[in-house]
Amino acid sequence: MAGKITEIEAKDYEEHVLGAERAVLDFYSTECPPCEALAAKYEPVSELYGDDISFFKIFRQENREFAESLGVTASPTLIFYKNGKETGSRLSGGIRRSDLTDRLDCLLPEARAKEIRESIQPVKTGCQALILGGGPAGLTAGLYLAQARVDTILVDTALPGGYVSRTHQVSNYPGFIEPQQGVMLAHYMSEQTKAAGVAYRAAVDVTSVDLDKKEVLIDGFETIKARKIIIATGSSPRPLGLEGEKEFAGNGISYCATCDAKYYEGKDVIVIGGGNSAIEEALFIAKFARSITIVHQFAELQANKEAQEKAFADNRITFMFEHEPRAFRKHGTMDMEVVVEDLKTGGRKSLRTNGVFVFVGFIPNLSGFDPRLSKDQWGYLVTDGEMQTNIEGVYAAGDVRTKTYRQITTAVADGTIAAISISRGLP
Repeated sequence: MAGKITEIEAKDYEEHVLGAERAVLDFYSTECPPCEALAAKYEPVSELYGDDISFFKIFRQENREFAESLGVTASPTLIFYKNGKETGSRLSGGIRRSDLTDRLDCLLPEARAKEIRESIQPVKTGCQALILGGGPAGLTAGLYLAQARVDTILVDTALPGGYVSRTHQVSNYPGFIEPQQGVMLAHYMSEQTKAAGVAYRAAVDVTSVDLDKKEVLIDGFETIKARKIIIATGSSPRPLGLEGEKEFAGNGISYCATCDAKYYEGKDVIVIGGGNSAIEEALFIAKFARSITIVHQFAELQANKEAQEKAFADNRITFMFEHEPRAFRKHGTMDMEVVVEDLKTGGRKSLRTNGVFVFVGFIPNLSGFDPRLSKDQWGYLVTDGEMQTNIEGVYAAGDVRTKTYRQITTAVADGTIAAISISRGLP
């Protein structure tokens, strides 16, 4: 095993992990993209910290009973120990290098942690094409580039898959007769792109981006220099910017039904919005919730007709048309209050609910990018027919780009065009 890492089994736990002065234990699984993303960080970090901290890995699938006895139910999960006792919070899922090193620093004297940090040597990596973003657009671009024998690296601040990986079901992607779970469709795309030869840097921190030099600094130490760059960073749910929203986000207010609907079994919830996302996600929430009230600013829904018909036919779903939320308040666990305004009369009233889901559109993920990039009035990147932006050698694809329709299929099309444009332009 690479790095200063020891593979153990359940029977070795007390002697090796609890017997060490300082230790970190990684519960991993096979066929696990988050585990693969962590391994790329865990091994080099063990080289840095391995003289002071003992690094261990344990195969969760063959030590399931032991893992469950420690409350470990997901891979990867990192647990940190000092003098035989667990310390600090655990890390799981798409683990960033910065979060890992922060936890390790807490195990060491401050001076020693600083010494190790200062010993980190900058790394430079070269490639022909660099893709920023691992959603459908970025993954498709990577697939086409790799198959065209273009040396390609894909960088994502999360795990590859993009927003589709948080979508309950996708019923309109060509090639699948039955609706597909969003997470599985994203997985298929990611694995196909990886198999084609694209190198991944997943769950990383993008420190800086220089579009003129075609250089991206990740995790503060690795500079990737490319000849061409594709910006495929997608978009994120648009916040409402109302009183109480930021305070209660993740604590009564959610933007992801796939993530949180299961917590509202038999509860009453409010959905804000009336477009495709709002109605389709409301239908998913209805699998769990007792009732759903949809608050929408217009007199009619903007969702596709099929979704509308299903929503109107579901007796658990009611509608408040021509109303908008004005504030969110929390009274206790699963006890929220939404102040809404009647847009026809101007009158306001309060709705009591167990939770709120907000689906009112998206904003492009362009924080930290060169302000010279040409954008439309809503902040999306403007490109030509080959997906090239106004900066030479920089392309954009997917939901981050200005367009009439944003669907998985249109993102895939953008990625295809950008990749072909680049591959034909490289000698």
